[in-house]
Amino acid sequence: MEVSETATDPERGSHTIADFTNLVGKEFGVSDWVTIDQERVTMFGVATEHRHWLHLDPERAVRDGPYGGTLAHGFLVTSLLSHFLDNVRMRPADAAFGLNYGFEKVRYLAPLVVGDDVRVRDRITILDATWRSGGRLMVKTGNRFEQEGKPDPVAYAEWMLLWVPMEKAS
Repeated sequence: MEVSETATDPERGSHTIADFTNLVGKEFGVSDWVTIDQERVTMFGVATEHRHWLHLDPERAVRDGPYGGTLAHGFLVTSLLSHFLDNVRMRPADAAFGLNYGFEKVRYLAPLVVGDDVRVRDRITILDATWRSGGRLMVKTGNRFEQEGKPDPVAYAEWMLLWVPMEKAS
């Protein structure tokens, strides 16, 4: 996996911040697939200081673990939310930025066993949109993380984002 330290300016969608109020209850988009291989899991474990053998030692995980291989960290799956948001071009055209406001709910529903062909994606639904001062909009998304080839989600999260309009960002 090639790692880039170059800063990016993600593509914005064609919608505005105000458009989210009309999207409540609707699916916003489904992201592209992201591969969850051992290299990604190891990098995440090192970055977060979570180096448990069930995540980082494939031989031991097969021998001593209950799943037949290493597991992706649950936090790794939910940490991909920003990527998935950018992938479906959820950033409004008139937003200076969005602030991660946290989670209302996170559930890890099934183990995600690591492999070269293991991929996840995010099915994003707009659950709520509430105006705040300064023309800012708090948006709650429902995020259903799907593993390719599996009928049930591996995780579900309700995520809060505060969109800040360009003219209010300074």
